[in-house]
Amino acid sequence: MRLAAIVAAAGRGNRLGAAVPKALVPVAGTPLVVHAVRAMHEAGVHVILVTAPTDYVDEIQALVPEARVMGGGVLRQDSVALALASLPADVEIVLVHDAARGLAPVSVVASVVGAIRAGADAAIPVLPVTDTVKQVDGDGNVVRTLDRTSLRAVQTPQGFKRSVLQRAHDEATGEEVTDDAAMVEALGLVVATVPGASLAMKVTTAADLAVAESLLAGEVHHVG
Repeated sequence: MRLAAIVAAAGRGNRLGAAVPKALVPVAGTPLVVHAVRAMHEAGVHVILVTAPTDYVDEIQALVPEARVMGGGVLRQDSVALALASLPADVEIVLVHDAARGLAPVSVVASVVGAIRAGADAAIPVLPVTDTVKQVDGDGNVVRTLDRTSLRAVQTPQGFKRSVLQRAHDEATGEEVTDDAAMVEALGLVVATVPGASLAMKVTTAADLAVAESLLAGEVHHVG
């Protein structure tokens, strides 16, 4: 089953406060997008597409010659839809990854791919929620405390049968979503889960960047 990955890297990352798009922000001296593409490549992905800010396509392409870089859309799902339409016809499994989660380890990629090869329509990496979670109303007042035993924090890469992901985008309502799995859920299909990893954290703020640096340093030290 031929495998492709779409790495969403078109966001500007304003909350990070960097002078360049988030995908180009270095972690341990290497841009996030390079980390992300490297993991896809090491996991044996056959085709890698990166969606980038249109004015940074050439710069990012020079950093990831093993991938093809193209301009992204206005919203994340627009970027994914553009890349999906550009994939070769023989691709059967599609991973959708965020450059902001560029440190996701190859083992997580392999677990997601394995779930799809085993028959799942969609599979996502998750971690148990350890914080107490409150639901609040429009005024910020607590409505109820949610049972965290059934809650999971979702990561990427997310994996899909290509036909399922294509249908999810074709039938999308146009409402903004935060991940492609939500679009598959809207079809009434089952989304399987696999264990995520702390390294697959999302880098959104400068504090996140510091945590990512620390986690990566710890992982390198452990391996060494």
